[in-house]
Amino acid sequence: MVHRDVKSTNILLDDRFTAKIADFGLSRSSQLGDESHISTAVAGTPGYLDPEYYRTGRLAEMSDIYSFGIVLLEIITNQRVLDQTREQPHIADWTAFMLNRGDITKIMDPNLHGDYNSRSVWRALELAMLCANPSSDKRPNMFQVVIELKECLTSEISMQNKNQDKDSQSSSEVSIDNMDVPSAR
Repeated sequence: MVHRDVKSTNILLDDRFTAKIADFGLSRSSQLGDESHISTAVAGTPGYLDPEYYRTGRLAEMSDIYSFGIVLLEIITNQRVLDQTREQPHIADWTAFMLNRGDITKIMDPNLHGDYNSRSVWRALELAMLCANPSSDKRPNMFQVVIELKECLTSEISMQNKNQDKDSQSSSEVSIDNMDVPSAR
């Protein structure tokens, strides 16, 4: 099945923050047989719409990968998909522009206050940009996306655990230093 309208407002979270895709009104069956696409009237939300699908009218499973990449960019940057006040109005173009400048801190959601593993963030940004590639041939499939996101999450959790271990060691060192310990004779 090709959803055709993957966007942040169509991803619902339950009380455990488990994501559920909603609004299948534009979806099409992907039973394509030997074909890699189906021709259909172009439908979807501006900004999330696969440019190749928009240009050709040929819908493919990779069209949803593009849209998912845009959602990832929204999550990472906390930026609107389309914003006419930016130097580059579309989020993928803006992110590419900012990546060329090499400063990840200008791309990241400022609400994170730098509290992230830059290695996992770079990987997530690279993945999002691969998904949002204008050419469907250069996009990963969803299996590859899931594997890469799991690796990013593992890296992030590992960094947090290391930081917690350091915090607990330094706090125990502080408490030991502040205790009245008899000196050795």
